[in-house]
Order: sequence, then C-alpha cells, then structure tokens
Amino acid sequence: MEEEQVEQIPPPRKGYKFIKYLTVAVMFIVVFFSLGLIGVETTSSQEFCSSCHEMKPQYYTLKASSHSEVDCVSCHIDPGAENYAKAQVNGVVEFYKKQTDTYLAPIKMPTLIPDEACERCHNMKSRAVTASGDIIIPHDKHKTEGIECVQCHSGTSHGEISDRKMTYKSDYGKWNHKLGASVMSDTKYIRPQMDTCMECHKARKVTIECTACHESTMIPDDHKTEKFKAGDHGKIKPSDLETCEKCHSYMSSVEYDLFKQDPTYKKYLNNEETDSSNVTVNAYVKTNTFCKDCHGERPKSHQITSFMTKHGKLSKDTQKCFICHENRITSDAPVTNVQCATCHPSSHKDTWRKKHPIDIAENQKYDKSCLKCHVEKTCTKCHRTDSDHKAKK
Repeated sequence: MEEEQVEQIPPPRKGYKFIKYLTVAVMFIVVFFSLGLIGVETTSSQEFCSSCHEMKPQYYTLKASSHSEVDCVSCHIDPGAENYAKAQVNGVVEFYKKQTDTYLAPIKMPTLIPDEACERCHNMKSRAVTASGDIIIPHDKHKTEGIECVQCHSGTSHGEISDRKMTYKSDYGKWNHKLGASVMSDTKYIRPQMDTCMECHKARKVTIECTACHESTMIPDDHKTEKFKAGDHGKIKPSDLETCEKCHSYMSSVEYDLFKQDPTYKKYLNNEETDSSNVTVNAYVKTNTFCKDCHGERPKSHQITSFMTKHGKLSKDTQKCFICHENRITSDAPVTNVQCATCHPSSHKDTWRKKHPIDIAENQKYDKSCLKCHVEKTCTKCHRTDSDHKAKK
C-alpha cells in the first residue's frame, strides 16, 4: 500500500508572528490600562475613601457640605499622572497601616489645601462679592496680599472636625448622615467668620470700619426710630441677644464669654438636649461696654431735685432699676457703685421676720451667713457676731 502523502504546512513567516505578538501586547496594554483607570476611578471616589472606618467623619461631613459632589482627590491630590501615582503608593502604605493598626489618630492633613486646588473651580479675579450680597470680599486683593484660601475657608468641606476633636476612634461608630448634617449646621465652623476678618485686619492694621466690608450702613431699620432709641431696644427677648452680638460684640472694649456654651455636635454625641443661651438682657448690658457707655450715664429722671425722696415711686417696673444697679453692694458692680443697700439697709420693724425672703429661726442672731445677702460694713454698725464679742473680752 502506498503511503498517503501528508500535506506539509509551511512554517509561519516572521511578519505573521510579529503581528500576533503585537496583537496580544496591545490587548494586554488595553486591559492593563483599563483596569488601571477603573482602579484610579474607584480609589478616587468618596465611597472608596469612606470604606475606611477612620475616614467616616470626613466622609459624612463632606456629604453635608457645599462640596458634596466633589471627589476627595480634586482637593487632596495635585493634578498630574505623577501625583496620582504617588497617591496610589501612599494609599497602599496607609492600607497596610490600617490593617496593622499602626496609623496615627486622629486623622489630620499633613499640609494645607493649596490655592491651586480651589482655583480649578473658582476664579479669584471675578469673586468680588460673596453670595450673601451685602459683604464685599475682593478675593483678588486678598490673594495679592498673600492671604491663602484656607485661612478663611478652612471648614468649608469638613467643618474643622479635627480641630474640634471629633475624629477619635471612640466616636467612629457614631458617625452617620444625621451627625454629619448636625456638625455642618454650625456655621461658625463652616463659613468665614467676622472674628477672623477683624483679627486679621487689626493685625495688618487695615481699617475695621463697617463700610470697608459692607455695602450698606449696617444699621437695621428698627434701630433708626426714636422709639427704639428711647427705650424699646431694652425690651428685646433674651433669645434675640445673639443677633445683637453679631455686631455689638465688636463694639465692646472688654472681651466676655457670656454666650459660651457646648456646641451642638457635642450635645448630640452625649445624647443631650440642645438649648439656647440663658443670658439675660440685664446681664448683657452690664457686660458689653458699648451698652455701659450709655447706661453708665445718669438718666434725666435721676436729675430732678426730688429724686432722692421720690425715686421709689417714679417707676412702676422696679426691674428697670437693676439694669444699672444691684440690690446689694458688690465689689464688682459692673455699671455703677450706687446700690440699693447703699442707703437702704434691711428693715428692722417687728414684722421683719415674716417679710424676710428666707425662713430663719426665732432665736437667729447675726452671723457670717447673713453676709451672703447683707453688707458687713452696714450690719456691723449695730451687730456683732459671737466671735466678735469673745474677741472683745
């Protein structure tokens, strides 16, 4: 039997092999870069950053901010492939630290956000007036003077939670959208505050006149009426005092902390009810020197010749007296040293025990406990304590 002839397949040409290898290489490169781009896209998202337990405070505050749609890398990584590559390598390092629990807490930025990151979206040359309308903020002039964006806008995205000590491990589990919204609702940590402007202007010896930063005269319409000047401003509610503070706090030559209270976020974390300030109008006018400048002057009603004998009947509302005066003599009288007890020691009629505001025993004698309300100098004109009697003997 004749052997069948086997058709010989010619060996592939060199050009064919090259095309084959080139095709495989191109496919590999496409797949590699596709996965790389997907990886970069994934690791650049807010959700990826929030997957780390310790980044939840930053994530939930960002979602409640005006920059909620901006990815983290837009501000935290400089543009360019090299910077992205460095960020990815740093991410691997941080991932290792997370797994080994060797990262530093609380999380805090090692460097400030550069102006270039802000200027990718915001044009400093055209930002002359802020969104509030009345405030004049020439951003171009501030930039010329070397003022960096974060000096005024440090809390825009995260509400300064690191400085507020809200990023400790013990609180990670408490963070959610509700807490993030609560934290970011406290605008004094979010928006530029007048305190920042005033401190900077004073340090740089720049004018602090209202018209330098405000288009209007800043005097509310209700302040311009004669009725308001004559006394209506004293009828404001205590809850309205914080509104007054926005302007009048800068008019006081002495600093005070009447309105200091725990912030909303702290009360939320401790499951406490939030409440408003308990500062009274009387306490305020005795503390703010802007008020004292007027209230420290002797009123016209006090200048009549019969005032000394008739002042008890001049006013039906005796509480008005305590805007300036105290009921008893104190060493730190805020407005005037003339107090009720200066001329009016306690009445010693037969019925004085019944009228005494505090129950006392029938055989109660004068002692140091009386000085909680009474004035020692006045009392000792007639009274002596048992210890005084023994010392005299």
